[in-house]
Amino acid sequence: MIQEQDILGARILVVDDQDANVRLVTRLLGEAGYTQVTSAMDSTTVCALHRRNDYDLILLDLQMPTMDGFGVMEALKTNPRDRTLPVIVLTAQPGHKLRALQAGARDFISKPFDLLEVKTRIHNMLETRLLYRRLEAHNERLEQAVAERTAELRESEARFRSLTELASDWYWEQDETGEFTRVSGPVMEMLGLRVSPLVADAEPPPDDGWNTTEREALQARIAARQPFIDFALHRRRGEAPVQAFRVSGQPMFDQNCRFIGYRGIGVETTVGI
Repeated sequence: MIQEQDILGARILVVDDQDANVRLVTRLLGEAGYTQVTSAMDSTTVCALHRRNDYDLILLDLQMPTMDGFGVMEALKTNPRDRTLPVIVLTAQPGHKLRALQAGARDFISKPFDLLEVKTRIHNMLETRLLYRRLEAHNERLEQAVAERTAELRESEARFRSLTELASDWYWEQDETGEFTRVSGPVMEMLGLRVSPLVADAEPPPDDGWNTTEREALQARIAARQPFIDFALHRRRGEAPVQAFRVSGQPMFDQNCRFIGYRGIGVETTVGI
């Protein structure tokens, strides 16, 4: 919640070409406890003042020479920091109220001033404005935290991949369709192994030498999206000794718990077979 002292300490700019109106509104705000109230009688300076001081509220007269209130609001829209104009218009023309709201004003105060109405509308506008700014600041902190965490995860992922590649004969990743998106490790090329029969559900050629029972059991694990550790696979190729492998993998999910594929490692353990 916004504290009352935060509202009373808000930065307010009063804009009116009539000195009497400026003094009246400024005095009213001072009596209500507002401590940061400034004024301007030259409407052409408002945009620059707002960029410099970042006002929480601008009380803006509509009928002014050189640049009227509508022109001021159009100029204020060029400020990239403001998604909404922090403007309450001051007007004695009932027909200008709707036009002012359509131009971006958040509220209006009718002339001649009703003191209770002035205080209430200003207080409500400032409370909303400060709440909105606090929400924006919170969202910015969240975005920064997410960006930092994402960078940390990417760095951790890079370290993980590097370590797994060093600790295994190959590293692999699949997407949700079973297509391989990453395969690394020269051992696979040296052994002449095809990756798909090891971990994908594509039908291997009949003479590939893989143990059919083991392969089907592994495919069932993957279809059920279950992790597996040191899953044993064996392959016999002609008169050569049986090749033995151990494959480990785990399913991957995004932040919405949607399955996005598998990743894992494999090593050959033929020695001693």
